[in-house]
Amino acid sequence: MSARTRPLSPHLGVYRWQIGNTLSILHRITGVALGVGLLALSVWLVSLAGGEESYRATARFFASPVGLVCLCGWTFSFLFHLFNGIRHLCWDVGLGFERTPRHASGWLAVLAALCATLATWALLWHGGRL
Repeated sequence: MSARTRPLSPHLGVYRWQIGNTLSILHRITGVALGVGLLALSVWLVSLAGGEESYRATARFFASPVGLVCLCGWTFSFLFHLFNGIRHLCWDVGLGFERTPRHASGWLAVLAALCATLATWALLWHGGRL
């Protein structure tokens, strides 16, 4: 049997886009972002060991607009990965497989990550004086 006569698997056009697809992709993207954040944390720790001038340069980068966006993104990545991981732990014990709870827990993970990110940065921005 030649390769041309074999049936092809369905492609993306066959399936409707659902929240499950989005959350799966977002979970993977946030996992990669956490890996990049670990590298940034390592750079920061090495700059601490490198002396005052290297620490000052690293702190200046993290305080810049680009650095703050990265830190905010890493905060969201961590929190989304955490909440979505808790969602998966619930699935591991057999909870929430039905359609409505599955979709609700997905939206809850996203909203919880957004709210927790905003709350974290509000606390950091105001120095804990809310």
